[in-house]
Amino acid sequence: MLYRAMPKNGDQLSILGFGCMRLPMVDGHIDEQRAIAQIRKAIDEGVNYLDTAWGYHSGESEPLLGKALADGYRERVKVATKLPTWMVKSRNDMDTLLNTQLERLGTDHIDYYLLHALTGTSWETMEALGVCDFLDAAQKDGRIVNPGFSFHGLSDDFKTIIDAYPWVFCQIQYNFLDQEFQAGTKGLKYAASQNLGVVIMEPLRGGNLGLPTPPPAVAEIWDEAPIRRAPAEWGLRWVWNHPEVTVVLSGMNEEAHVQENMEIADEARPESLSAEEVALVDRAGKKYRELMAVGCTGCGYCMPCPMGVQIPSCFNFFNKLHMFGNPEESKRMYTNFVQGGILNREPGFASQCVECGECLEKCPQQIAIPEVLKQVVAEMEGK
Repeated sequence: MLYRAMPKNGDQLSILGFGCMRLPMVDGHIDEQRAIAQIRKAIDEGVNYLDTAWGYHSGESEPLLGKALADGYRERVKVATKLPTWMVKSRNDMDTLLNTQLERLGTDHIDYYLLHALTGTSWETMEALGVCDFLDAAQKDGRIVNPGFSFHGLSDDFKTIIDAYPWVFCQIQYNFLDQEFQAGTKGLKYAASQNLGVVIMEPLRGGNLGLPTPPPAVAEIWDEAPIRRAPAEWGLRWVWNHPEVTVVLSGMNEEAHVQENMEIADEARPESLSAEEVALVDRAGKKYRELMAVGCTGCGYCMPCPMGVQIPSCFNFFNKLHMFGNPEESKRMYTNFVQGGILNREPGFASQCVECGECLEKCPQQIAIPEVLKQVVAEMEGK
């Protein structure tokens, strides 16, 4: 496992962080035995940065991570979690939420504490409610060690937020498709210029960039490479190639994924890709952008839908229809999955959308969800 230093405090952090947003599931809940085993295996092999949040897995992620870090594992890692900014209505709420998170995680301090999913508007709201005083006080009394924020807004707002408080680090979405999206490359470089550590989320865009069998048009590009690598390795190596990046989060939920990612993290040094390889990845990114119908990462922030629409699943199969060019298979998978029977839940078809707009306020990708769902209906459901 390779490590990189957090600029402001010198912490040596594993370049691979374990993201606890997509843990293995069974019967609609986290498969605790498998998840704990996966987390501990990663720690045993060198991962020392674990990322969770209040709402991950409908509130199950933080308590699960607390269990995984028992038996001496807590002392070996840095824990990151996030203040759910959308739940904060007063200055007191901040302390109440943080104290609850400490209990859920079974710890007396959070090593890396983020304000979750900031945009320009939500930052203004949090600032007015006294979040800077909260962060100062929580650092002083030891409940949090390093303050940071995750970002899902516009590029100009990213700079404004960085300049507004002495942050230690930030977390941004970054991959070879999203070089100009949200903070993007410009934001990555600005954060680094201000001596902030940068944690990367969605390096494989919800796993879509790491599918073992990529779209044929993309596979042709990968096949041109003088050194053959799996799609997931190309995606991760491209992000780690940037020296400004401190940690890359991966939402691992299969034992094979854990092992594969750790092997890549053994050798993914900054600026280790050749100029020709970087150009190859950029070509693959351009081809993906041409093929994808909707820029959904599957984060699930739009859920639950009051009408039961399984929005991320609808978009996932819609993208596969456009990327892989197999309409019969894509429609079959869409129907089997969203009709509910496979997962023992109620149906969640795109056609159930009533355009209430609740999802629009939640989507960090700023997707016009109701409008895209209409396209899903037209192409996946027909009459």
